[in-house]
Amino acid sequence: MTFKWLRWVGLAIALGTVVFAVVLASRFGSDPGLVDSPLIGQPAPEFELTTLDGTDKVALNDLEGDIVVVNFFASWCLQCRAEHADLVATSDAFGEDDVTFVQIGYQESPSDSLKYLEEAGTSKWTNYLADPGSRTAIAYGVFGIPETFFIDPEGTVVGKIIGEADALTLGATIDAIKRGEQPGQSVTGNTQQSPDA
Repeated sequence: MTFKWLRWVGLAIALGTVVFAVVLASRFGSDPGLVDSPLIGQPAPEFELTTLDGTDKVALNDLEGDIVVVNFFASWCLQCRAEHADLVATSDAFGEDDVTFVQIGYQESPSDSLKYLEEAGTSKWTNYLADPGSRTAIAYGVFGIPETFFIDPEGTVVGKIIGEADALTLGATIDAIKRGEQPGQSVTGNTQQSPDA
């Protein structure tokens, strides 16, 4: 009787350990950056940031009425470098069409971001901004870069791209917003969390 009881207890403990391991693996084994953004369908977090060269300020509420594309980037991010030409081209293509691009430096000095942009190129239709203390990145829930958010003319976050964005994806997302659609979130590739990642 005692032996059977001990065997059942041992079996229950083993089963509990397996169940716990499965739950742990399914809950924590996935990339938290791939969880759907809670911002989709919500008002975009406000920001007022200084341009990378320190000459001006840009506030999100000043851009109301436009579709706003907010991209977080850094010079140390390989995927950011890979997508940069497409961001510039798309910004140029939609610049006169009530679409404003905003690129925000992520976890690096404004001088490093500026040096990178001098070699990579810029669009006159894009605002290049500094984010001291990463306050804006935190407000947007940025987990790794590049991440790109799409804000409709009413100020609601309606789309997000995790990973490298190309001109086709950027343009199609903007066109969908113009049609009144909410594109939601898509994952197009990997992200980097820090220069060492």
